[in-house]
Amino acid sequence: AQRAGQIDVRPTKVKPARLATLPRIVIDNVVPAVDGGRFAAKRVIGEAVSIEADVFTDGHELLAVEILWRAVDEHDWRRVPMQLLGNDRWHATIAPNRIGRYEFTVEAWWDNYGTFCRDLDLKRAAGSDLSVEIAEGRQLLERAKERAQTGVSKVIASALNWLRDASVETSVDILLCLDLRDVMREAEERHFRYRREPAFLLDVERPQAAYGSWYELFPRSATDAPHRHGTFDDVIRRLPAIRDMGFDVLYLTPIHPIGATNRKGKNNSLRTEQPNDVGSPYAIGSSEGGHDAIHRELGTIEDFRRLRDAAAEHGLELALDFAIQCSPDHPWLKDHPEWFNWRPDGSVRYAENPPKKYEDIVNFDCYANDAIPDLWSALRDVVLFWVSEGVRIFRVDNPHTKPLPFWEWMIAEVRARHPDVIFLSEAFTRPKMMCRLAKIGFSQSYTYFTWRNLKQELTNYFVELTTSDVKDYFRPNLFVNTPDINPHFLQTSGRPGFLIRAALATTLSGLWGMYSGFEICEAAALPGREEYLDSEKYEIRVRRYDAPGNIVSEISKLNRIRRSHPALQSHLGLRFYSAHNDQIILYGKPLPARGDLILVAVSLDPFHAQEATIEVPLWEWNLPDSASVTVRDLMRDVTSAWHGKLQRIRLDPADLPFAIWRITPRSGD
Repeated sequence: AQRAGQIDVRPTKVKPARLATLPRIVIDNVVPAVDGGRFAAKRVIGEAVSIEADVFTDGHELLAVEILWRAVDEHDWRRVPMQLLGNDRWHATIAPNRIGRYEFTVEAWWDNYGTFCRDLDLKRAAGSDLSVEIAEGRQLLERAKERAQTGVSKVIASALNWLRDASVETSVDILLCLDLRDVMREAEERHFRYRREPAFLLDVERPQAAYGSWYELFPRSATDAPHRHGTFDDVIRRLPAIRDMGFDVLYLTPIHPIGATNRKGKNNSLRTEQPNDVGSPYAIGSSEGGHDAIHRELGTIEDFRRLRDAAAEHGLELALDFAIQCSPDHPWLKDHPEWFNWRPDGSVRYAENPPKKYEDIVNFDCYANDAIPDLWSALRDVVLFWVSEGVRIFRVDNPHTKPLPFWEWMIAEVRARHPDVIFLSEAFTRPKMMCRLAKIGFSQSYTYFTWRNLKQELTNYFVELTTSDVKDYFRPNLFVNTPDINPHFLQTSGRPGFLIRAALATTLSGLWGMYSGFEICEAAALPGREEYLDSEKYEIRVRRYDAPGNIVSEISKLNRIRRSHPALQSHLGLRFYSAHNDQIILYGKPLPARGDLILVAVSLDPFHAQEATIEVPLWEWNLPDSASVTVRDLMRDVTSAWHGKLQRIRLDPADLPFAIWRITPRSGD
């Protein structure tokens, strides 16, 4: 048989003395860490941050391991000892007390005194002669005393004094004293100390980055007549109803001047002969101004401020749409033509997302001549302008169509000044791009939830979002519909379908949103398309929010349940359980104290009643299969008892196609 050839490798020229300077301690698999620390992991203020790492060394020496952490505007590190979990895995928690960026790392060294104490204890148990070990212990104390600070040095000196005339047994007790071990941990020389570098990044945001109920509307449609353009004052009159439904974020589509060139008419038609067409608010810019101006028919900047303040009085925070695009009439095309790509005939290519065409919109070229830094700075300054007007939440339109380096720079620039600003990424695109946008700084992200309707695909998707590495940086905001997306499921499922999707969105994630009209089950679609017939993007739509068949009360109840139960204020902690019917999905989330559990069952069939035997997760409390639990039906406000792990449920779309229970173990079980 032919023998394989060999690769000739020259002996290394690195000398042993050089290799001996390399770390003797290994620090690996640190979490939370995003791409090895290239990007920041995300947390919210008020929650303890759990940090773990694999830390080990050669030989049998014990290690001392600490977390070093600080805010980026601090010089000194704070230190927290890590505890060994087992199998070389170490753990500690930190508690950031300000929002903004932090950095942390792990440092370890040989715990010489700890190793000495372990061995001394073992030898005593074996009945060995300990005279040499006691002398060795005194020597370790003497060395530490010489280099210790005054207070610590006095403690060590006291121990040495007690050892002077002590018996062997007493000497061992003194040397093994836990308080002395803690002192020696601080005082003794840290042999083979190794710090993992560079440090890992952590962004701590305000709670609204992880929990919020969003209501989206077109301000111009807050009117009582299709021929009267809505105003900010009309939106103010809608605030009590939006508040009463339990929403805390009011998201406004673009409020800026709308261009006249190629202005769109009904159903995205190009009807230049119709002078009364209101156009798409995403065609931003006219002779009246651009991204820092307000569409005249909505009101003035003073009117906007009154809306902002009125929203706050109703417990609502405004979110604005940040769309990096222009109408052909935007002032920047004249003032900064170098920011755009001009075609040979002198025109600018309009935007397209085949088969959709947007003749009323042109895009910037973020890498055009003179675009850097001027265009980047101008776009940043638009955000900063609205921040100065009290806006702290921005929904960003199609960020995946703009350069990633721009977003990373712009978000960092804004957050350096205002760390409380939240950015929502509206990127319905490839998963890796969606994740990258989250990594570079977007607080929240739209998701594929809109198209996940079957039990297995819902389960697979949310297992990925809650258990893989994306859980440290990707926060899903579950919009049930948008002005651009009228899901096929809602087009055909009637009122029960809207209840199904609302129940899933409000209980699977801490973040959810709906576009106005969902509460009255609007579903009329362009034939064969996931688009609304008579889309509000191109016309004013007047609605009767008390229309028969509306689901306002159910949405209100769902939001109240979310607000009352912290388990529903995050997607983390989600677990799926067995429901023996492919049309019923069952999942739960433990409450923070882990005493109770929120259990949710949703029928995915909007047409027929479904029954299933479900497995109540008694094992979460280490209870036997025969145990009993108290069950509070949170939608119906009824309390009952379940006996045993297996329970039979029935969900009827003609009544309520879902159930939400708070499960409490009964004392004595």
